[in-house]
Amino acid sequence: MSVEIRRGTERYLTRGEGYFTRHSFAFGAHYDPDNVGFGPLVCHDDHRLKAGAGFPDHPHRDVEIVTWVLSGSLSHSDSAGHSGVVRPGELQVLSAGSGVTHAEIAGPEGQVRFVQAWLTPDEPGTPPAYSITPVDLSPGELTEVVRVGSGARLLVARLAAGDTVTLPDEPLQHVFVAGGALTRSSLAEPLADGDAFRITDDPGLEVTAAVPTELMVWAFSGAGAP
Repeated sequence: MSVEIRRGTERYLTRGEGYFTRHSFAFGAHYDPDNVGFGPLVCHDDHRLKAGAGFPDHPHRDVEIVTWVLSGSLSHSDSAGHSGVVRPGELQVLSAGSGVTHAEIAGPEGQVRFVQAWLTPDEPGTPPAYSITPVDLSPGELTEVVRVGSGARLLVARLAAGDTVTLPDEPLQHVFVAGGALTRSSLAEPLADGDAFRITDDPGLEVTAAVPTELMVWAFSGAGAP
């Protein structure tokens, strides 16, 4: 059993024209052989883009890309003919499959902040697919917002100060504070915006919000350490 604390201030940082990104795992020029993923999760990025800034056309293949917008809006277009605008309360999933080129640009109303996860697919080479799904979160509870493949699911909670939630039963969990803070507990000193737990074989733990908090939990059913 283990609970590893990863502070947001210790994550890798990439800056570009009109954006900056904090990476939970080794990415691009930030190579760390001891931190390349967690279960099927190979990328977990916290992006902030200025209005009109973003990432022009770039390719992906054999990766499941899940995007959760925290504020602002994010425009998507891809070579398979899909397009859309993702806003808070909506979940975007792009299955790159056999290969797709796409672009992601912040909306005109101001800065967008979004968290994006990449996961390895169950099966390579499938046709690309795309969706935007409205999500109805239950206040004060973890709500499952998507299942990816056979063994991964994302749960999100919007908590008021003092709310306590019980984390899932899966053996691998990546618990990310996307806003607000968690109180001090037996697990750690308080966790702030951008901090995360990586939990291995220690299911059903409880966490409590110190202030209004948004929590994102990836839960993986595969047994054993990543």
